[in-house]
Amino acid sequence: QVQLVESGGGVVQFGGSLRLSCAASGSIFSIYGMGWYRQAPVKQRELVALTTSSGTTNYVDSVKGRFTISRDNAKNTVYLQMNSLKPEDTAVYYCNADLSTDGNSGRRYAYWGQGTQVTVSS
Repeated sequence: QVQLVESGGGVVQFGGSLRLSCAASGSIFSIYGMGWYRQAPVKQRELVALTTSSGTTNYVDSVKGRFTISRDNAKNTVYLQMNSLKPEDTAVYYCNADLSTDGNSGRRYAYWGQGTQVTVSS
């Protein structure tokens, strides 16, 4: 069993900051990519930021320069520092991890957190 538990969401004013955390636990052999997605009402879920096991990062254009993804491999935890928040950043944010649960099969699985609400008021 693998669990991803997110924390750090909330309500913040325009221009404010929040830091999201996502900790993975359970029967984990190795974690490859970890990322954050978001889904606003009546919109499709979109990738916000992604980090690989080697530290490579990628961001959706709308958050570049404002959000920073980081990762603590020892803690199996990924963070999303969100600065200069805008009302259009309002969404449920989901953590995602691409991982393996054993070292023999080579199989990788995608796991999701339960989501955390971020609301930015204007």
